[in-house]
Amino acid sequence: MFVRAVLAASVVVVSSLALSPAPASAALRVASSAASQAAPGDTGVRWSVQPSSAKGPDGRDFIIRRASPGERITDYVGITNLTAKPQTFSVYGTDAFTTDDGSFALLAAANQPTDIGSWIGLGAKRYTVPANTRLDVPFSITVPDNATPGDHAGGVIASIAEEQVDANGQKVLVDRRIAARVYLTVAGVATPQIKIDTVRLEYSQSANPADGGDMTVTYLVRNTGNLRLDGVGSVRVDGPFGWELARTDAMEIPELLPGGSVTVTEKITGVQPTVRLAAEVSVVPASFDQRLPAVSRSTGVWAWPWALVGLLGAALLYLVLRLVRRRARARRPGAV
Repeated sequence: MFVRAVLAASVVVVSSLALSPAPASAALRVASSAASQAAPGDTGVRWSVQPSSAKGPDGRDFIIRRASPGERITDYVGITNLTAKPQTFSVYGTDAFTTDDGSFALLAAANQPTDIGSWIGLGAKRYTVPANTRLDVPFSITVPDNATPGDHAGGVIASIAEEQVDANGQKVLVDRRIAARVYLTVAGVATPQIKIDTVRLEYSQSANPADGGDMTVTYLVRNTGNLRLDGVGSVRVDGPFGWELARTDAMEIPELLPGGSVTVTEKITGVQPTVRLAAEVSVVPASFDQRLPAVSRSTGVWAWPWALVGLLGAALLYLVLRLVRRRARARRPGAV
């Protein structure tokens, strides 16, 4: 049997906290839902951001567009003020990246975008939304002539910076941000590719030889292509001569942006030590519209059956002692 490590899901919107007047420094993990509602703060200000159109929300979870180098396209985000008084939001675009745990995140407010976030343009930097009202804000994406083909990911953020007092009585500036994801595929040659960079094995035996031991398999999956990819991974454990000892169920690999990576850990229990154990990691990647050929990587670890080794050693020692005693008796005078 096996126990699987849990990958953190990208379903939490986090707020940024900084001492005033320093800029926010925390990255923003974007919720997977279409309308990402802010967690209530001390002031109870709540709002949402979602893909929209000139006439209102159009049912999209994310903003997904295609364009050619040099092309300019337009789209909308709906910013809904869920409070009983007008609110002013800072609205801007930024780049996305894959976190170490496989979550989709946006750059911290203090970091300047260099990819799609720098291509996003808005008519203003700040928008005031009346109480209990939605404002559909247009924005443009101007693709540079030298933009690389493939997927580019980012988001349009609506934020409110509020001065609050912390537990120590000091004033702090809290920058609370919500975003709508933006995916843009730039026309050109698509090269979807997943690579398994490393595989590490650890094996520890149980105190009871009949229970076998625990094997921990850790592997790094990296998106080395130019399309966003997810997929499934699995691990097969073999003994000598290809004897299969264990196989895990499919593990979902979260969406990886180009250049992104995630470390996956699986713990497999009840693996019998057979001197040499081999683990083969297999990942079947999938792009937005197709499944791709599987990639795999193998490595091994020594797993000596110490209980058996000890038993054989004791038996060998017993036989040697009997042989020595027999020869000693044979050398005695008058021995028969």
